[in-house]
Amino acid sequence: MPVDVLMPALSPTMEKGNLSKWMKAEGDKVKAGDVIAEIETDKATMEVEAVDEGTLGRILVPEGTADVAVNTPIAVILSDGESASDIKAGAKPASSFVTPAAPAPQDEASRSPHPEEGAQAPVSKGGGGPAAPAIVVAAEPDVPEGTEMVTMTMREALRDAMAEEMRRDGDVFVMGEEVAEYQGAYKVTQGLLQEFGADRVIDTPITEHGFAGLGTGAALAGLKPIVEFMTFNFAMQAIDQIINSAAKTLYMSGGQMGCSIVFRGPNGAAARVAAQHSQDYSSWYSHIPGLKVIAPSSAADAKGLLKAAIRDANPVVFLENEILYGQSGPVPKLDDFVVPIGKAKVVRPGDNVTIVAWSIGMSYALKAAEELAKKHIHAEVIDLRTLRPMDTETVVNSVKKTGRCVVVEEGWQQSGVGAEVAARIMESAFDYLDAPVARVSGKDVPMPYAANLEKLALPSVADVVDAAKAVCYR
Repeated sequence: MPVDVLMPALSPTMEKGNLSKWMKAEGDKVKAGDVIAEIETDKATMEVEAVDEGTLGRILVPEGTADVAVNTPIAVILSDGESASDIKAGAKPASSFVTPAAPAPQDEASRSPHPEEGAQAPVSKGGGGPAAPAIVVAAEPDVPEGTEMVTMTMREALRDAMAEEMRRDGDVFVMGEEVAEYQGAYKVTQGLLQEFGADRVIDTPITEHGFAGLGTGAALAGLKPIVEFMTFNFAMQAIDQIINSAAKTLYMSGGQMGCSIVFRGPNGAAARVAAQHSQDYSSWYSHIPGLKVIAPSSAADAKGLLKAAIRDANPVVFLENEILYGQSGPVPKLDDFVVPIGKAKVVRPGDNVTIVAWSIGMSYALKAAEELAKKHIHAEVIDLRTLRPMDTETVVNSVKKTGRCVVVEEGWQQSGVGAEVAARIMESAFDYLDAPVARVSGKDVPMPYAANLEKLALPSVADVVDAAKAVCYR
C-alpha cells in the first residue's frame, strides 16, 4: 500500500518549514535510515530519514518550496510490486525520523498542537515524547452568564493580553530577544511591533543579565516593562536582577521604590532539548518574598492572569509552557477580562481525592481524573494558577472534603512546590487526612536528551492514577 511521507516538525513549536532539497529522486530505492530530504527553518537544517523500505514513487512538494505546513504530504513511498498507478488520495501516513544536520540554538518559533495519531511528531530513534492531553477548563466564576467564548491558542491569548494592556497604558512596553522583527521566538509577540512601533516593542542583544537589568531600572523609574526570556533557563543569567533588584528594592527602600515589571517566557521541559533547556523554575521563584509567581494552564487563564500581572505594582514572574502554547481553549469575549492573582480554581469537582496541579501538570491531572472516574474514583482537580501567593484555602477546603491529596508537578520533589502544598495541608488539614499526601513529579535526574529517557524522566498520567489509587487504598 502506498505510504505518504509527511512534512515533519523540527520541534514541538514548529508549524511550517522549507523543503530545501531532495536527496532522492522519483524511482530511487529507499530503505530505513536513508536520508530522503533536507528541510530547514531560519534556525536549523534537518535531514529526513525514511523508516519504510520501497521506492520513492512520487515527489509531491518540489525542492525549494517555502512555508510547507507540518503534516503536509511531501512524497509517496511504494512497496515492492507497486507502481505509480497505485498512488491514491489518502495513502497511509508514514513516520520519518528527523535528524539534525546543523545545531539549532533555540526551538523553532511557533508551535502547532500535538499531532493526531499517524501524523509525524518530532521524534528521535529513541521513541516519542509524551503528548500533553487537552485541558478542559470550567467556566470562570466571575464571567457573566451568557458571555460569548472565543477559541484561541495560549500564544494568541498571551499576545492579546499584552496588546490590550499596551493600548490601555502607554507606560507598558515589551522587550527581549527576537520580540520585534522576528515576532517573538514562539510568535507570542506577533503583530505588536506593527501596532506599537519600535519604541515599545524592543529587540535586545543576547544578554539576559543586561536587558533584565534595563527593564528593572525602567520599572523602578515608573514604567511597566514586560521582559520576555526566550526560555527561563536563560533567565539564570538574570537571576540577580530579578531577585536582588526587582524583588527586594521595595522592602529595602522602605516602600519608596516600587517595581511594576513582568518577567515572562516558557518554563520547564519542552521536547528533547536536554538538561540545560528543560528545567522547571517554579519552586525557585516562588521561594522569594517580593515576587508574585504565576503558572497558567489554559488560554483563558493565561490572558486574564497576564493582564493582572501587567497591572500589578509588584514584580511578577509569569511561567508559561512551550508545549501549551499551541493548545486552544475558550476565552471569554469581554472588554476587560482579568483573572485575580492568588486565586486557585476548582476545575473538576469530586469527593474521593483532591489532585492539585498547575501549568502543564494540569494536563496529567485532568486526564488522570478521567481514568479514575472509570474506576469509580471521583477526583477533585484544582489548578493553583498562582504559586505565590498560594491559595491555601481552596486546597485545604477540598482536602477537608476528600480526605486525600495528590500533587502533580514536572519539577523535582526536593524543596518543590508540591512539598510546600503538602506542608500546608499537614498544617491546616492534618486531622482530615485519611492518607499521606502523595507527590507525582519529575524524576530526580537532569533531563535526558534521548526521547525514551526523557519520557521516563517526566511524570505521566499513569503515575497520577497510581498515586490516587494508592491514597484511596484501591
